[in-house]
Amino acid sequence: MFIYEKEVKLGEILAHSGHLMKKPMLLNQIAIVTGASSGIGRATALALARQGVLLAIASRNTMALKTLASEISSFGCEALVIPTDVTQQGQVDRLVEAVIDHWGHIDILVSNAGQYIRAPIYRMDPSVMEQSMAVNFFGGVYAVHAVLPHMLARSSGHIVFVSSLDGKFALPGDAPYVAAKFALTGFGATLRQEMAGKGIIVTTVLPGRVDTPMIQNLHVPWISAKIPPEAVARGIVRAIRRRQAEVILPFNGSLLYYISVFSPGLSDWLTRQFHLQGWNI
Repeated sequence: MFIYEKEVKLGEILAHSGHLMKKPMLLNQIAIVTGASSGIGRATALALARQGVLLAIASRNTMALKTLASEISSFGCEALVIPTDVTQQGQVDRLVEAVIDHWGHIDILVSNAGQYIRAPIYRMDPSVMEQSMAVNFFGGVYAVHAVLPHMLARSSGHIVFVSSLDGKFALPGDAPYVAAKFALTGFGATLRQEMAGKGIIVTTVLPGRVDTPMIQNLHVPWISAKIPPEAVARGIVRAIRRRQAEVILPFNGSLLYYISVFSPGLSDWLTRQFHLQGWNI
């Protein structure tokens, strides 16, 4: 059952002086944000609402989505609350169908839903890897499979994958999460090339450690300090506006990645030296 939260669409935007401001670039575009109940997804939904985007927000937490919808309404935007488990393809298909039925099209997909699943390989049951792939990889695949035909029919759309620096820079103990995020990063890069000239923009965002409930029990070294989810949300909105192919943030994340490209041995040493995988608390 879908839950609809309707508010008046954002109209003319007034400056503090009372004069009209220039309309935001994304005004009245239609976006789906998965994993919207907390962390990066929640911050991204609010950041898009500030740009005048009409939002379909999805996650498994209905109450948190309702609370978010109320906050979005304070910006004068409309929010469509659709509880969705992205590991279930049928539910993802229904999410997209509900948005098409309600608004007629989809301009932006932010595929963000994920779960931080860790296990050392030497004592990992394969089912743990399957669980991580289901949410961190196939959740994005299902979303693309559902929205892409509609975007191609209009020759217009923007797909954003929220991957992770773990999708380019492996850490010990993170194999299930790393494997899924590497897969998602590669999937996004392939889709970006396939969509060239078809009007579909594809962006992959790769944040380092982010201060969200997902890793609230993980203590990390200063070199990979947690950044606020709002910083990632700003990066996502900026990437949509600029049509960027790939975004790594923060800067020290880019530095660690390029070190791993040019000197894997040095990268491994830095990982051990600084204990980049962090400590459970």
